[in-house]
Amino acid sequence: MEHALSPATLAELRRPRPYPAVSVLTPTHRREPENGQDPVRLRNVVTEARKRLEADPSVTRERRNDVVAQLDRALAEVDLAHAEDGLVIFAAPGEHQVWSLARTVPERVVLSDTFLTRNLVAAQAAERPFWVLSVSADRITLWSGGEDRVVPDGSAGFPLERRQQNFDAERQMQIGDQPSTFRDEGTRQFLREADTAMAALLRDQPRPLYVTGEQAALSLLDEAGSVARNAVQVPHGGLAHAGPDAVWQALLPVLEAEARKDTTSVVRELTSARGRRTYAAGLDELWQSARDGRVRLLAVEENFRAAVRDLGEHLMPAAAGDLDARDDIVDEIVEQCLETGADVRFVPDGTLGDADGIAAVLRY
Repeated sequence: MEHALSPATLAELRRPRPYPAVSVLTPTHRREPENGQDPVRLRNVVTEARKRLEADPSVTRERRNDVVAQLDRALAEVDLAHAEDGLVIFAAPGEHQVWSLARTVPERVVLSDTFLTRNLVAAQAAERPFWVLSVSADRITLWSGGEDRVVPDGSAGFPLERRQQNFDAERQMQIGDQPSTFRDEGTRQFLREADTAMAALLRDQPRPLYVTGEQAALSLLDEAGSVARNAVQVPHGGLAHAGPDAVWQALLPVLEAEARKDTTSVVRELTSARGRRTYAAGLDELWQSARDGRVRLLAVEENFRAAVRDLGEHLMPAAAGDLDARDDIVDEIVEQCLETGADVRFVPDGTLGDADGIAAVLRY
């Protein structure tokens, strides 16, 4: 199942497909007893997709059989034992994808000539993806981080390994000569290569960057280029050769501290916007502002969801069971704001006070 949504991947998902491009969404659960319902709900929503294909007179038998086969293959790839909070299946003639999301999604089936991506985009923004570069004299490892994990990432040629005759980083550590390792010109060149590769990746996929390593390694990487200077430095050695759990545990206190700083900064900006009359709050006002491209900074409480009925000029809360409700309106606003270049931040529940879960700083 897919987790990381890069700009190139999103662009590929959004390109037009031959009709029908089927999007199947269903909420999932991480723990018992709630996850007991997931297999049944998944089968039911995929069955609904098949019925919709059968009932659509514009879909030829050949194309219907192709898409149904893609749905079946996607279903076989779903791993509910490692489910998160939402599942998205895309199927079109000749292709399928399965996405696991750390954010809940509405249960729905959509047939169109494009895939429904707004829930993926909102989940990616909520997860606050980041990069981790773990540096040592002989190995530099890249990790892709999210809400509750880091995983090894092979982008930009990482991990980089330095293999050199008579170079024994482990022996140098044992004899206490590690600082001299980082005075070696070969090590300096190795770190310059890592800086160049990481800088290129950040241009293509900009995210916050955390750099881990011995202080000597961090200092030399600082001298080698620019990425370490603009990163959060974590002086913790050994992680270039470690597993993801060790990296996550080393980073967790730093991530929590950065999240607190980020929330404080968002609240400060919203308070300042009130004084400048560039503040907006609530779904109705922000839905319009997002469509007009007026939002500069959007703040959303982490678990804020709402089902609404779109009346054209206004949104109103939807009654339970309303079949015309738009129950992912928050994700729609998030995606629209990101499309127009806004900065989107997710903050802890209760942070926004009387703003009903969502607030913004407007451009004008």
